[in-house]
Amino acid sequence: MASRQCPDDVALAQLRIDFPGHRIWRSARSDGRLGDWVASLHDPAAGIDPTVICSDASALRSALVEEKRQAAVRNEDR
Repeated sequence: MASRQCPDDVALAQLRIDFPGHRIWRSARSDGRLGDWVASLHDPAAGIDPTVICSDASALRSALVEEKRQAAVRNEDR
């Protein structure tokens, strides 16, 4: 029997692979269910905001792409 992965688990794993300069996880809601998608910055070359919070994986991916772009611009100015 093949195991089925939850699409959110796959998206979370892919975000972690694609953005190693951030720690990425799902927040927990007060009812115990999974909530927002969160990324905290660990490598200043990977972004500018210390924490990015979005409502879904796609929005977080877009935000982290923009973070990376802004960090590159900032680092070019130095």
